[in-house]
Amino acid sequence: MPKSTKQKKFYVTTPIYYVNDVPHIGHAYTTVAADVLARYYRMMLGADNVYFLTGTDEHGAKIAQAAEKNKMTPQQFVDMEAAKFQMVWDRLDISNNDFIRTTEERHEKVVIDFWKKLKTAKTPLKNNAIYEAEYEGLYCVGCESFKTKDELIEGKCPDHKTKCELIKEKNWFLKLSDYTDELKKLIDNGELKILPEVRQNEVLGLLNTGLRDVAISRQNVKWGIPLPFDKKQTTYVWIDALSNYISALGGPKGKLYKKFWPADVHLMAKDILKFHALIWPTLLLAMKLPLPKLIFSHGFFTINGQKMSKTIGNVIDPEELVSKYGSDATRYLLLSQFGFGTDGDFSKDRLDHIYNAALANEFGNLVSRVLAMAEKYFDSKVPKYNVSAKGGSASGGDSDKFFEFDIKTDWEKYDFFMKNLKFDEVLNIIWEDVRRCNSYIDKNKPWELAANNDDEVLPDVIFNLLETIRHLALMILPFMPQTCDKILTQLGFDPEKEKEKGIEALRKWPGLKLGQKVAKGESLFPRLNQ
Repeated sequence: MPKSTKQKKFYVTTPIYYVNDVPHIGHAYTTVAADVLARYYRMMLGADNVYFLTGTDEHGAKIAQAAEKNKMTPQQFVDMEAAKFQMVWDRLDISNNDFIRTTEERHEKVVIDFWKKLKTAKTPLKNNAIYEAEYEGLYCVGCESFKTKDELIEGKCPDHKTKCELIKEKNWFLKLSDYTDELKKLIDNGELKILPEVRQNEVLGLLNTGLRDVAISRQNVKWGIPLPFDKKQTTYVWIDALSNYISALGGPKGKLYKKFWPADVHLMAKDILKFHALIWPTLLLAMKLPLPKLIFSHGFFTINGQKMSKTIGNVIDPEELVSKYGSDATRYLLLSQFGFGTDGDFSKDRLDHIYNAALANEFGNLVSRVLAMAEKYFDSKVPKYNVSAKGGSASGGDSDKFFEFDIKTDWEKYDFFMKNLKFDEVLNIIWEDVRRCNSYIDKNKPWELAANNDDEVLPDVIFNLLETIRHLALMILPFMPQTCDKILTQLGFDPEKEKEKGIEALRKWPGLKLGQKVAKGESLFPRLNQ
């Protein structure tokens, strides 16, 4: 699909997920959001100009412990767990271009190359970017990070409710403290962009209190990538993990790197923001590599007002949702409930209600009604549209005018919200149009027009509805790709050929041809019995 904007490429990433646990709804939330962006930009820029990366983080003490507990080697364990993530992403129609694993040779090569660069790098204050020192501190295996006493609650990690281990060992350190002023300057001038603004303010708060140097290697963790110049040390799991964004592109000399780096959007939950907003930019600055264009940190969600917890037993399995609602509906339900950058709450009962109300009753019913009327009144063919020279139609009126002219405004709003990751607002635009179509039907009463043999207004009404449904199908494509294909097929299009067209051609009015055959299909969203 040819490009239609000045932007030439788009590279979006999820964090790579730590494989000590099974995929849960939080993982799905981030990954579906990344997939929506990737599918949107493929429409805008063409598939060859978009790269979407996800993967798994497979090293560290926690993995070694989990493998031992399961009586497996670490490699056997991570192979099993990585396959679970890939299976869930297939079920959710995730269209990632690559799935990077940190145990892959291609990744390890880039990490080793990064170490060599860091060994000779200098900070803005002309100090060595990395140095060796002895360190004693409290380490949380669950977080795979050191903690200060101030971060602990009654001596325990606030996230994992476990006591931290007192560790004393020789490590290599990143001279993070020397980059404080430069990071502040980059954030202030917009070169390092962090959204939402509240997250950027959190990062600035950390910078204002001053950064401490961080250990980036481990002495007693065998399951990791050895340092090329110190074989007794392995790469700290977070340094290993962050490198994936470039290792998947073949490293700084790779063809994909030259085309797609810097990343346009790094997506993550807010609990790992500091690694992405402080450590990752510092590593890139030390190696003189470009910074990502946007670091976007979304919120957490609770389940019925409670934090997700295995102990409580309220962790939601994405496969459970897909089995109940289908892939498309699950994707919609994940992104429609609250703003992507904010915290929110999920309730299984509420999901049932929203599925029936928004998907079955409103969207699905609209498509079914309109195609049934096209079948009944026009032999399942697109009727002639009586467009006047002034751009109006025979039926006239503001509600009619909306279809041709206001849909263009809706596309403009759609683009704005999508580019700003306001997925709930994008979906609101679509559902406003769905409701306007349903109101338009109730106002014009096509069944009465047909009973009165109105061959002037009735064709306009049905055409307006069919053409608007075509636009709605394209609007929902990033969110509900299967539903888009079903609607385009019912409207008489080959979905794959249709998506090969340029974005201007897809969005023009009208896109339906006179006499084009349409067909009512099965219900898009069968109602749930509550």
